[in-house]
Amino acid sequence: MTATIERGAATAPVPAPKSTPTRKRSGGFLRSSNGKKVVMAVTGAVMVLFLVAHMVGNLKIFLGKDSFNEYAHALRTLFEPLLPYRTALTILEIVLVVSVLAHMWAAISLARRAGQARPVKYVAKKSQANGYATHIMRFGGLTIALFVVWHLLDLTFGVVNPKGFDSAPADRMVAGFDPSRWWVTLIYVVAVVMVGLHLRHGIWSAVQTLGWANRTRYKALKGTAALVSVVLVIGFLAPPLAITFGVVK
Repeated sequence: MTATIERGAATAPVPAPKSTPTRKRSGGFLRSSNGKKVVMAVTGAVMVLFLVAHMVGNLKIFLGKDSFNEYAHALRTLFEPLLPYRTALTILEIVLVVSVLAHMWAAISLARRAGQARPVKYVAKKSQANGYATHIMRFGGLTIALFVVWHLLDLTFGVVNPKGFDSAPADRMVAGFDPSRWWVTLIYVVAVVMVGLHLRHGIWSAVQTLGWANRTRYKALKGTAALVSVVLVIGFLAPPLAITFGVVK
């Protein structure tokens, strides 16, 4: 007589693990590396547009002091009488300051994230080109920030300018780059060159971030980044050098 043994299930049912509620990260897209890169690209574009407009305005000194003073006055009376005196210019300045701060925040956040992702340095050294670009973007940005503070105190607020705040904008500019203040011109030259190097790398990085740098456009876009930087450097250096060497008086 054969006994029949009933077997249970081959495997007992395993209870599903209790899911722990996941916390939603605040910030969303802006917390991601791509989000920060987009912030850098957009704010960088705002600053480039400002630099182009500022350069064009500075070049008016070659048309005479009256032309330069009219340009400065037009900025302060922009959209009058629709807006009160200097309102439009103040709004533009606020947008620029916010762009600069957002740009710096994104750059510092990305640098920290990169450092946390690589707590141990690579054994193999980075290429010289990458190291050069990194130094330009980090130390160049700091140099530019310090220079902007001096530039505002000198030509905008007249605090460190020989002519003071109450003088005409053209007079402040000519006095600021007087031959006797050659060291100011030298600082300006160094800072503007740093701006150019920063821009060249920054524009190219922004193009890559926005996904425009495909194989067919690679050379053209890289050349455009270099050209924009060179034009801005020459445009910004022309007025102070002309004043220092007596071409504009």
